[in-house]
Amino acid sequence: MRRTTKLLASLALSSALLSTAASAETLRLLTWGGYAPDEVVALFEKETGITVKVTTSNNEDMISKLRATGGAGFDLAQPSQDRITGAQMEFGIYQPLDLSKVDAAQIIPSMLEATRSNTALEGKVYGLPHVWGTSGLVVNTKLAGDVKDYTDLCKAELKGKVSYRLKRPTLIGFAFALGEDPFAAYADAEKYQNILDKVEKKLIECKPIVKTYWTGGDALINLVRSEEVVAAMAWDAGGWKLNRDNKDIKFVAPKSGALGWIDTFALPRKSKATDAAYKWINFVMRPEIAAKITEAAGNFTASAGSDAHVNEVAKAQLQGSFPPADLDNINWYPAVPAGLEELEGLALDRIKAAQ
Repeated sequence: MRRTTKLLASLALSSALLSTAASAETLRLLTWGGYAPDEVVALFEKETGITVKVTTSNNEDMISKLRATGGAGFDLAQPSQDRITGAQMEFGIYQPLDLSKVDAAQIIPSMLEATRSNTALEGKVYGLPHVWGTSGLVVNTKLAGDVKDYTDLCKAELKGKVSYRLKRPTLIGFAFALGEDPFAAYADAEKYQNILDKVEKKLIECKPIVKTYWTGGDALINLVRSEEVVAAMAWDAGGWKLNRDNKDIKFVAPKSGALGWIDTFALPRKSKATDAAYKWINFVMRPEIAAKITEAAGNFTASAGSDAHVNEVAKAQLQGSFPPADLDNINWYPAVPAGLEELEGLALDRIKAAQ
């Protein structure tokens, strides 16, 4: 009798545990490395009781995974903002966001507006900003302090001392510095080609000034560190890394605007835990939590005021490179229409071949 009672009690306990496990909510997150550090996951799980399962990925892999399942398998994804509308139109892998469930006051307004605009389809928004970064100018201010915009890399007095990549960001950056708005011309291939022609002419004129067209970040860092290169077009993280060793080297937001990328929050079409997804978004956008993600990922987030909670060096670098006006002046990459990258590739080929 006692054995039977124990067995029944054991079965009841097992049933209760299974029931609890079955009802426990799980958030399946498809994201980039560093965007969901263990410390942040643990804090979220403790506060909400929601289990977080993290799968790290990249843009191409995210789209591939969601395309293969029709938007199933994950509850929250983090594609870059320029990879949302095209994938949605072609594969239908996302669902619109309910902005009433988002604490928008926690998000830097200019970044929120840029992402809402760049991820909108038929009046519905598919992305919210999370982690961001830019390309702009890395300048040895002691040796090239008057470099303020991309086209300053063509100054004759800097001959043999500048570097940039022959890639599309350089085309885009020089276009803005030449007074054009290439993003506004995305919908008009002829107008965009006219802008490319103007940029191509300028970059061919600049060829004698360039020491080398860099292809790897480490190589560029070594060139700037050794002062072989005193001004370059490069990413903010590289500039800040150099600044930690040499205070004269700074990442400078160009007068015409740094070029910015944003990795977003997007809801897969068949998400099974949308409430958990919104809770995660609101949680990680708290300034003190967002700062932990910055420390882990190395990039800042769109959380308003989070820079106050990061280490003093990173805080000073961000505030030095991006006063509020420069932060609001970032040119955020929109989705690229079909065919434009082919036009850019042809322009880059002609620049490479020019003597």
